[in-house]
Amino acid sequence: LGRMKPVIVVHGGAGRIFKEREEGCRAGVVRAALRGYGVLKQGGSAVDAVEEAVQSMEDDPHFNAGSCGSVLNEKGEVEMDAIIMDGKNLDSGAVSAVKCIANPIKVARLVMEKTKHMLLTDHGAHLFAQAMGIPEIPGEKLITERSRERWKKNLEPDSNPEEFQKDLGTVGAVAIDSEGNVACATSTGGLSNKLVGRVGDTACIEGSGGYADNCSGASSTTGHGESIMKVVLARLILYHMEQGMSPEVAADTALDYMKTRVGGLGGVIVVNKAGEWAARFSTKQMSWAAVKDDNLHYGIYAGERHIKSVDEALASESEGF
Repeated sequence: LGRMKPVIVVHGGAGRIFKEREEGCRAGVVRAALRGYGVLKQGGSAVDAVEEAVQSMEDDPHFNAGSCGSVLNEKGEVEMDAIIMDGKNLDSGAVSAVKCIANPIKVARLVMEKTKHMLLTDHGAHLFAQAMGIPEIPGEKLITERSRERWKKNLEPDSNPEEFQKDLGTVGAVAIDSEGNVACATSTGGLSNKLVGRVGDTACIEGSGGYADNCSGASSTTGHGESIMKVVLARLILYHMEQGMSPEVAADTALDYMKTRVGGLGGVIVVNKAGEWAARFSTKQMSWAAVKDDNLHYGIYAGERHIKSVDEALASESEGF
């Protein structure tokens, strides 16, 4: 049996990346991609690799996901969503509106493997995480200075939270392992100053925030969640690939449709069952990184692509970019 060459692609969110955060975002997606690729190189599964990559970004304050950087809802709390999906048998697990947990993606993985369900929310997700021995982190520890500042600004009468929404930091990963199995994982803090209890596309299993199927490939999305849900973006991309489109054309076609049909902007990462990949976006920027054939590719702006060997990247990783 011909073994697949493993591939991983990650994104750190589509939108507007402020100048002073660019380097950190670039370094963060590169670190996540290298960590996920390390798992694949050691014969780990695609599911393990995407979980590892997403966890790396959840732990990084540059991204709106997990404990370190998530934005606040209208009440000033962190509520997080995450999903993971295994392309082998279409198993999936997700959590929404979870609080006080460092790595929602871990809980999503446990939902997939330890329950008969696909999605747990809020209090129920919290009880389940407790039962699984996931450590709790006090809410105020989760809130970064930046999130609090931004939340206060958005509460001012003349503020425009929409302006800040453009800086969306959903994180995600897709991978194919040496067995040819694909997987996706996506995690987010959602929209700044969203209504309490708002659930976006990330936790929507119906193929909005992410979808993985060995028959076609895997995708993870980022951007305006409500728009993504309307067009079922992640699944739409796989549909286009099933019709014979390359990952890049499939991604562009789906993003284009979302823009013309519902006026939504976003970004996607894709890998198909042959191990071809793409990272595409209709927003100004999206931080992304990919590793294939021991080469690391990464960028933030449209048309920007740096390439280094993995060894070179790991070396510069240890001394910082």
